[in-house]
Amino acid sequence: MAAGYLEILRARHAVRLLVGTLVGRLPNATAAIAIVLFVRAGGGTYSLAGGLAAAYGVANAVGQPLLGRLVDLYGQPRIQLSAALVSAFGMGAFAFAGTDPLPLAYVTVVVAGLFTPPLEGGLRALWPSVLRKEDQVHTAYAMDAVAQEVMFTVGPLLVTLCASLWSAQAALLVLNVIGVLGALSVVLSPPSRDWRSAPRAAHWLGALRSPGLLVMLGAFLFVGVALGSITVASVSYADDHGGDTVYGWLMAAVGLGALLGGTVYGARQWSGPAERRLTVLVGLLAVCYLPLTLMPGAVAMTALMVLAGVFLAPALACVFVLVDRHAPRGTVTEAFSWLVTTFTVGASLGTGLAGPVVEWGGTLWGFVVPGGAGAVSLLVLLVTGRVLAAPLEGAVVAVSSENDPNRAAGTRFSSGDRA
Repeated sequence: MAAGYLEILRARHAVRLLVGTLVGRLPNATAAIAIVLFVRAGGGTYSLAGGLAAAYGVANAVGQPLLGRLVDLYGQPRIQLSAALVSAFGMGAFAFAGTDPLPLAYVTVVVAGLFTPPLEGGLRALWPSVLRKEDQVHTAYAMDAVAQEVMFTVGPLLVTLCASLWSAQAALLVLNVIGVLGALSVVLSPPSRDWRSAPRAAHWLGALRSPGLLVMLGAFLFVGVALGSITVASVSYADDHGGDTVYGWLMAAVGLGALLGGTVYGARQWSGPAERRLTVLVGLLAVCYLPLTLMPGAVAMTALMVLAGVFLAPALACVFVLVDRHAPRGTVTEAFSWLVTTFTVGASLGTGLAGPVVEWGGTLWGFVVPGGAGAVSLLVLLVTGRVLAAPLEGAVVAVSSENDPNRAAGTRFSSGDRA
């Protein structure tokens, strides 16, 4: 199983790009909890902390596709590094100014969220130019999905550690400085400096003019709803089964399941159309949400949470491949950024929906929401299967060997762009 991953990690620049991207995304992965800890340390209310964290999240969702389009137009170093510096400046200003005056606090977190660099989409655009074979790119996407689970597990621990050792203000500043260093490591690498987007047609919709991409965004909006609702329903469950410790185990179990599933998925080559495989994976994801409604004891519930996460990373790895294929020429970074935005918006909607559902019907109905959202996601893929399987209009640039400077046109990956 390890052979496929080692082959990728031995590729020139692969480790630097993967680690740099993960480190560069730490401020974004930890922003919500860092903002809450900082506001609470200053005596602010939970409502104020939640409002500022939500403002950051909304700004981030808006900024990702816009910055992704700029990356496609002007290259990675100029946009990624500039955005990272502006975002860090915004969060630094928030750390020093605090919540008084309140309008300034909102402006600073909005700036920090809006200018968060689209490193996630940028890395996926670089993989085809770094790796030599299409199956290696598939494995890299799976490794990317697994690495995300690790980051979203380790990131909050780093925030709380910094806050306990120094202060919540120091946590904000340190993590954003680390984030800038991570972005700097990526944009100074040869693949990032040499990467250029393929020529693109002038169109105000950009990547959104792809019907296949719209299908995937619609499906993964509801996957995001499922994940967001699980976090709220789990809080209600933990209140009756042991409190915060149980809640921590439940959330860690979802991440562990995704890590295990993604590791196994990326360790082998898969035959057959990726479109059909995505439908199967989303169907399995939806089915694995259903046992959560049984709500057994804490140990058994933790095991069910592992099961609920098993097919998440494989589904993400598969959709990465299809987003790359369906992105119109010259829009691959923007297309991946739209996926990030849609997933984030879905998770926020799921959180907002599950709260009233739990208050109305109790914890059981809270766990019905992710099952229902997963079913809707599957339905979207089933109804629009022909759209997703339809051939793309126009040629895209294929994955090619590093020894092929001409990069002949083909019908595979759109992000194997000119170097």
